[in-house]
Amino acid sequence: MAAATAAALSKQWPPPTPSAQPPLYSFGVPWPEFNDGLSYTDIVQSPTLTLIDFYSSKYKNSAPLQGWLHRIKNGQITVDGEVITDPSMVLRDGSKVVYHRLPWKEPSAPYVLEVLYEDDDMVALNKPSGLQVLPGGLFQQRTVLMQLRWKEWRNNTLDYSKQHTTQQAHPVPVHRLGRGTSGILLCAKTKRAKSCLAAYFAKGTENIVENRCEGESGMRRISKFYRTLVTGLIENNEVVIKQPIGVMHYPGVANGLYVASSSGKPAMSKVYVLKRDLQRNQTLVQVEIHSGRPHQIRIHLASIDHPLLGDPLYGIGGCPKPFEPDPRDDDFAEDGGYLKPVQSVPGDSGYFLHAHQLVLHHLTTHEMVEITAPLPLILQTQEELDQTKPAEKGNDGRYIMNSCHEGLHQYLRFRSHFVGGKFHHSQGTMKSGHDHIHRLVSFVLLLVLFQFFTFLLSQGSSRLQVVLFIYM
Repeated sequence: MAAATAAALSKQWPPPTPSAQPPLYSFGVPWPEFNDGLSYTDIVQSPTLTLIDFYSSKYKNSAPLQGWLHRIKNGQITVDGEVITDPSMVLRDGSKVVYHRLPWKEPSAPYVLEVLYEDDDMVALNKPSGLQVLPGGLFQQRTVLMQLRWKEWRNNTLDYSKQHTTQQAHPVPVHRLGRGTSGILLCAKTKRAKSCLAAYFAKGTENIVENRCEGESGMRRISKFYRTLVTGLIENNEVVIKQPIGVMHYPGVANGLYVASSSGKPAMSKVYVLKRDLQRNQTLVQVEIHSGRPHQIRIHLASIDHPLLGDPLYGIGGCPKPFEPDPRDDDFAEDGGYLKPVQSVPGDSGYFLHAHQLVLHHLTTHEMVEITAPLPLILQTQEELDQTKPAEKGNDGRYIMNSCHEGLHQYLRFRSHFVGGKFHHSQGTMKSGHDHIHRLVSFVLLLVLFQFFTFLLSQGSSRLQVVLFIYM
């Protein structure tokens, strides 16, 4: 059972490191420059409203008043199939109104997905940091869901799958990972698998709500383990966090921001210290989550005064970092919507959080399945780094490429803070973003060279040979 395996893993100290599983294969289609736009349809049920009153009241979270006026005058609204540019037109009961959102260029995002596990019921992906799972906000096309739709999937071949369920057109995610989070994303291939796996995740949260004992047989059918870097030195080797998580009003987040709140919903995370870095004042930890609240790990660790390293949003206490009010309330973006907030929002990246391991009770075979996503170098312990050295692995090129990839990976995380020529960081906003980008690129190149020279030394090359290589 997954519950028994997870319990055994939790009791071991230090937590065991599962063997890395190479991906089965990769897939992905490069993103087109512009998406296809969107259409939003409504049937009017409140007659005597004008067109501008309808949209500015019902969809005030989508755009300010001036933005909706811009969209109407731009011919982006149709009423019963006819383009209407008069904001004062009075709508009739039962009228069909459609807002046509024009195609736009979505922010940069990776598109290649690795497959870590696959059978006729489900597929586990290794999601890269920076890729959103489901459509939302500016990301309507550049999502995991869209790549799953674009790929051709084989039909079920096992008899039990044919007998008990119906094949879906494509796999669908059964849980979410934050855009800045990397690692295992579980997707269902069938309707039955979607229902069962969603129930697995919901059951864990339900147990926390009802304060059930973890030791009860059969209670947990799925367990998730993450790796992350946090600021400061966590004193205890094991920490259990039961901070409730609620919602607060926050500019730029339509449905509110999830934060640590005494009046929020129950949540529980178990934190295991893997390494304390005294010099950098940071701690590498493994986190097992027993509930699935949005941004739970980021909020929980911040609530014990150890926010994730590089997290632009959550500060000490599990609430958003202070920011200055946005003075641009009446301004709107090119498409009529709100301008990108000056303050950080949940989708902003910069932190290191990786869904590393997943253990579940298979819904059909009833066997235990363990899935592991390879760790980024920055989230590995020294023992794990030693295992990837070419002297032990016999793969010199792969070691160098991993080092180069990790340097680029860190650069892309830093780059995510550059918006409109500004560099966002925890202390405020700095101008001259392009100058900082050039400095960061230089830093990344030096980092890659340092990794390469470290590799040469690890292979027995003398310091003199390395110096001669530099000057060649």
